[in-house]
Amino acid sequence: MIKWTVGILIAVLIISGIIIKMVKSNTELTESIETIQAAYVTSVIDNESGLEKGKVPPNFELPTLSGEKVKLTDYKGKIVILNFWASWCGPCKVEMPHMQNYYKNNKDATNVEIIAVNMTSEERGGQKSIEKFVKEYGLTFPILLDNDGIVMDLYNIITIPTTYVIDTDGVISQKILGPMDDKMINELVENLK
Repeated sequence: MIKWTVGILIAVLIISGIIIKMVKSNTELTESIETIQAAYVTSVIDNESGLEKGKVPPNFELPTLSGEKVKLTDYKGKIVILNFWASWCGPCKVEMPHMQNYYKNNKDATNVEIIAVNMTSEERGGQKSIEKFVKEYGLTFPILLDNDGIVMDLYNIITIPTTYVIDTDGVISQKILGPMDDKMINELVENLK
């Protein structure tokens, strides 16, 4: 009985060692692939599209939820927080209250505008999902609808939320991948004043 138990224990340890080695090897391979992909994506985004820091981002015109047409160039002379999001995106749900809080507290006192471009072509529930999200989070800044995904493609949006901070000269100051909070938004804006 003891030999049997010891044998099973040794077999479990050997199998565990093999599994750990395979997972570690797979993790290193995955990290290498992700590093290469990130370098390629950064290269494509930064060198070919004009979306890197210090460049003027592509202009676009999109409708708002109420049907008005808005152009990015309408906001030249202001600091623009240009955010790409979707209603099903968990990190977007975390970020939106912070953006709304900043907007509510600063829209009249600063030269800052928040523009949230909904990736409407990727929405799972259509415009009703967007309207429900906007109401639930009490969003009062402009919500633009990228119905055909053209702006999403133009800005090479792969991860959401993605935010571009554009200075008063209409030049990209920062690109943020992932959710922002109040502190980050304040710091990004303060660095441009």
